[in-house]
Amino acid sequence: MFDDEYWMRIAIQEAIIAKNKGEVPIGSILVKDNQLISKAHNCPISTNNPTAHAEIEVLRNAGKKLKNYRLSKTTLYVTLEPCIMCLGAMMHARVERLVFGASNTKKGLNKSFTDVTLDIQSNHKIKVSSGILEEDCAQILNSFFILCRNKF
Repeated sequence: MFDDEYWMRIAIQEAIIAKNKGEVPIGSILVKDNQLISKAHNCPISTNNPTAHAEIEVLRNAGKKLKNYRLSKTTLYVTLEPCIMCLGAMMHARVERLVFGASNTKKGLNKSFTDVTLDIQSNHKIKVSSGILEEDCAQILNSFFILCRNKF
């Protein structure tokens, strides 16, 4: 059985690290066989890399650790609903399950606009769970953007 709230709390810790670095506070972790494989947070600003989303970073780290670009039988936890780039990377990595906290009404694709995993012609489908610790995940993002607006 999955303890989604336990794992999401670890992803939230990563989001807080991103926030403290001035990055958009999104955190992600990858779990396999009830073991933490990888954790990461957003870092596109500090790395000058538009692909350095938390999900991409966690997949890169996990691939190196497991010495495999296929991350079968894993669950990826992320504090914000993924964008299409990140969802595509998860599909290529063969992530089995995606769990996200807050919905992303601007750029998210899993539940907010359409269930892309059903629309994309692929032999791999990702199981999706949403709304895990949604208020906590959304609060971190909201407080970050309020702070950013108040700086100007």
